[in-house]
Amino acid sequence: METTKRSKNYMTIDGIPVEIQGEKNILELIRKAGIDLPTFCYHSELSIYGACRMCMVETEGGLESACSTPPRAGMKIKVNTERLRRYRRMILELLLANHCRDCTVCGNNGRCKLQELAERFNISAVRFPNTASAPAIDDSSLCITRDKNKCILCGDCVRMCNEIQAVGAIDFARRGADMKVSPVFGRPIAASPCVGCGQCAAVCPTGAIVVKNDTAKVWKVLDDKDTKVTVQIAPAVRVAVGREFGLSAENTIGRITAALRRMGFDEVYDTAAGADLTVLEEAAELLKRCANTKDPRPEGEAAGAAPGMPLFTSCCPAWVQFCEKNYPELLPHVSSCRSPMQMFASVINGETALTSSRRHVHVAVMPCTAKKFEAAREEFAVNGKAPVDYVITTQELVRMIKESGIVFSGLAPEAVDMPFGAITGAGVIFGVSGGVTEAVLRRISADKSAASLMTIAWQGVRGMEGIKTTSVMAGNRELRIAMVSGLGNAKTLIGKIKNGEEQFDFVEVMACPGGCVSGAGQPPAGTPEKEERGLGLYSADRLCGVKRSEENPLMMNLYNGILKGRVHELLHVRYTEKPKENDYA
Repeated sequence: METTKRSKNYMTIDGIPVEIQGEKNILELIRKAGIDLPTFCYHSELSIYGACRMCMVETEGGLESACSTPPRAGMKIKVNTERLRRYRRMILELLLANHCRDCTVCGNNGRCKLQELAERFNISAVRFPNTASAPAIDDSSLCITRDKNKCILCGDCVRMCNEIQAVGAIDFARRGADMKVSPVFGRPIAASPCVGCGQCAAVCPTGAIVVKNDTAKVWKVLDDKDTKVTVQIAPAVRVAVGREFGLSAENTIGRITAALRRMGFDEVYDTAAGADLTVLEEAAELLKRCANTKDPRPEGEAAGAAPGMPLFTSCCPAWVQFCEKNYPELLPHVSSCRSPMQMFASVINGETALTSSRRHVHVAVMPCTAKKFEAAREEFAVNGKAPVDYVITTQELVRMIKESGIVFSGLAPEAVDMPFGAITGAGVIFGVSGGVTEAVLRRISADKSAASLMTIAWQGVRGMEGIKTTSVMAGNRELRIAMVSGLGNAKTLIGKIKNGEEQFDFVEVMACPGGCVSGAGQPPAGTPEKEERGLGLYSADRLCGVKRSEENPLMMNLYNGILKGRVHELLHVRYTEKPKENDYA
């Protein structure tokens, strides 16, 4: 009886019985068995492509690809035979024969899957002549850099851009040996529908698409003694740096602050303070649209009511570009609030202008590649000057720390600088999908008790799901709210709203699946680590003594000080439809 039971529920992998529990392919079972089967083109969140053939296994009938073969009860496979090892080495050699092998100067050096597997399979020589073409760099985007001649045609970027993000900036072109990944008509990526989200770079296994590297520009201003350099750190960055230095996904904001000071930054701030400003302004805008209460802000403009359409958040620059390029008719319904990065930078610039005679440069450390583009947008200029001079991603910050020789794990944590050092838990959780909504709900909730925080947290705002919905009471009105991460999910939800299938008062949109913790500027990570980063932000929220943005004493100081009479100028922006020929990426 036991033998019959096992044959119905198990398959055998290298002689080891492994129970089938709903896995969609053999590869999942192989990895469940503790075997790291190599792949280039497989990502659990993407469709099955089966192009790289690295995951081939031996079955009783021959060879099958593990990623595209569903498990069958009683099936027997082998994953580690001499035949398969030769097969995988041959694939790697053929890829290397057509690949630039200047690994030490590649932007993906140390994180390249091709490099990793070549070492794993002991490829010490390539038997075929190197037919790699000279580098073909597309540096037109402010967010990413492409080198088509490092592409191995795994299709990861194409499926991410089209399936998950629904952007359609790149696809396969030509056929056979001439096949390549390209924007339409071979145009530069900045002239395509690209929105700068960088998720293509996040899944690229080689150096064909990498995050734009702006560290040299930052080093240059740090070396200028006549320049005062300030920096702000986004909430999601604090939970993504640790693992790069042998730590867990803990909150490392104190160590990051210490490292930045050692590198030469004059003042270090936490973007969570800017997020608190955003909460106050966005909550006020929502309430005014809903005609639920008098605008509680000290001053400023809020959009008028717009029956039938929700208020969309504006924190995510890739989402704003996606809206501009695909749904320009929705721009009047996108919040006029600047992102936390821009709000906080405007405040810091204004304060520095009053207190320092030196030239001032402001840097933002962000988990997001699209923030590089946002910093360059003319709409945010105040008195002709961009509030943010340079954006570096978490990846770039890690490089700078390593380049400095700083032993990150040995740093004693330090506090951020005053007078903008006060933050709340509401600002910290901005870095995870649903965090903006939760922070706003804390603001508009009539119940200000500690118990109400847990009530809000468990109303469906937390979790990594692509689309979440909830209903809450604000005064005497029920508000319908949606939280979306991933632009493909945004497209789906917008379709339902426009068709009348769904109706919401407030929609939070984050371009990266899971929110900023999954930003393309973060060190590459799988789904479990991204979830761990989100939990790390909620843990940081619990440690904050102040949970609600309106209770942050810094806020009233700002409204009564530098923001007095300038709220709309420094904290708000209006997006308008751009001509179709404009490049945005």
